[in-house]
Amino acid sequence: MNRLSLPAFLLAILFLLNACGVTNRMGSGTSDSISSRSTKDISAIETGVASWYGPDFHGRQTANGEKYDMNGLTAAHRTLPFNTQVLVENLDNGKSIQVRINDRGPFAKDRIIDLSKGAAEKVEMIGPGTARVRIYVVGGTENLPENIKKAQYTVQLGSYNDRAAAEKKSDEIRSSYVEEVTVKGEKYYRVYFGDFYNPAIALEAQQRLEGLGHKGFVKQKGND
Repeated sequence: MNRLSLPAFLLAILFLLNACGVTNRMGSGTSDSISSRSTKDISAIETGVASWYGPDFHGRQTANGEKYDMNGLTAAHRTLPFNTQVLVENLDNGKSIQVRINDRGPFAKDRIIDLSKGAAEKVEMIGPGTARVRIYVVGGTENLPENIKKAQYTVQLGSYNDRAAAEKKSDEIRSSYVEEVTVKGEKYYRVYFGDFYNPAIALEAQQRLEGLGHKGFVKQKGND
């Protein structure tokens, strides 16, 4: 019986270990790998009740201009900026799924997020219709609102392809600022004035600015 030399034996063991590791990762699939994602290193931003929406809205336009795909992994949230990636953990069964925010809602006061049908299936809440969830932000966190439960408003005074042009406009208006946003892969530099939790106060600011010759409009922050 032939015996492997010690180096050859060690190489064989390493090969087998690596093969097992690859098999485990490939066999886990997208939903399982997401479901087993650890939450110990990220902070929860919100805990409450999630619901889902499907056939009645399939194919309609979402708040960010996309067509709603009920089978996709997306969600509606009242304040999180569009394209924010969040991990939604179903506290009733421990399952979780990562989704992208592309719509506004829910409209029921006792809910904190509306999942697409596809996402709801992954965390097994289709039957119950709702579930207790915890939300973690895992991507697209550059412009998160200070108060996640309240919408924030601003006055947009311009949108430019060139940062220098945006900064020139901002220099004309005290307390305004420039913010970089990406819309459908295109980069823009927006000039904003103020951060308001009350849209009526934002409207008053917009009207004062217009009286000074600066046209603009009120928008909810994160709606890019």
